Formats: sequence, structure tokens, C-alpha cells
Amino acid sequence: MAQYSAELDGVFVALADPTRRAVVRRLGHGPTSVGDLAREFPMTLPSFLKHVRTLEANGLIRTVKSGRVRTCVLNRERLALVDDWLAEQRRVWAERADRLERFVTEEDTP
Repeated sequence: MAQYSAELDGVFVALADPTRRAVVRRLGHGPTSVGDLAREFPMTLPSFLKHVRTLEANGLIRTVKSGRVRTCVLNRERLALVDDWLAEQRRVWAERADRLERFVTEEDTP
């Protein structure tokens, strides 16, 4: 459970930044070179590469080098970690809402 928590924490930390979320969103359309991705953001390439490294370190993307071009690919399986966590949270909160509804709608019985 601790490993799962640490992995999830890393994914959320990586997704906390709007630039990194935009990169993930863009890669959802398909693999793209680092250079093409970087052109979409108003920052230097070294600054952008820090974002790429954070995403890669947390397993959200992988990079593949072919010649001089490094291409980023989204790891959709890693996003499933967030999806699983959100599904669990939805289940927990739905159960709590159901209990509250039962509590509020039950008639007092002496």
C-alpha cells in the first residue's frame, strides 16, 4: 500500500503543474518530439526539459531517442493509477451520500 501511495503522490505532484498537464494533454493526441512540444510553451528549452524529466520520472511519459530527435510518448497505463484512485473516492463518497440520505429521510420511530 505504501508503494501505491508513493506512486500516486508522484503522479499528482507531476500533474500539479499546468505546463506538465498541458504536455500530458498534448501527448494524448499522439507522440511528439521534445522540440515540437517545447515550441508550444514560452520558456527556454532547459526549463522545459525539467518538466519532461519530472513527467518521465513519475512514469507519465517515456522518451525515445531516434538519431537526434527525442520523442515523448504518453504512458496511458500510469494515468490508470489516478483513474483507479478517483473511482475509489467516488465509491466512498457515494456511500457516504447514501448514508446521509437515509439518515435525513428516515422517519423518527418512538
